Amino acid sequence: MKKLSKIFLCVPLFIFLLLSCSSDDTDELVKVGGPFEISELAGSWDATSASFSDGNTQSIELINEGGTVSLTVQSSGRFTLTIDPADRPAYTTSGEMFWEEFEGQYYFAIEWADYPGDWDTYGATLNATTFTINGGFDSGEYDFDNDGTFETASIGFTFVRV
Repeated sequence: MKKLSKIFLCVPLFIFLLLSCSSDDTDELVKVGGPFEISELAGSWDATSASFSDGNTQSIELINEGGTVSLTVQSSGRFTLTIDPADRPAYTTSGEMFWEEFEGQYYFAIEWADYPGDWDTYGATLNATTFTINGGFDSGEYDFDNDGTFETASIGFTFVRV
């Protein structure tokens, strides 16, 4: 009788696992398939332009203000972004870049390490030496008034390969 009760307990668990691992689920987050492969970003990049804007009254172009921005990307799409404004200490953030596939289209996406499981899509272009990223409102953050609180912002970066 104990064998029979174990079978009755295991069968529902097996059915649950079988149904939850359906092959109908598609992997929407991919490294290939977009206008360029994410692995092509591997390496080090320095920004020639780095802008943040709150969409209202606050905006900054860090490079024009004497700051620097550098990006290091692994072939997997994992990256580290170092932002060094001229008027305050540098800080580093990280995350992962990939393509989000939606209805046959590919959108460049970033999942920031500070917000796991949530990502934003960006405009992105890549040629042999230049990589650009542009995002709409809420696509990034910047502490405009240097009070220790980051405000939501749109971002725009142009990087050259180093």
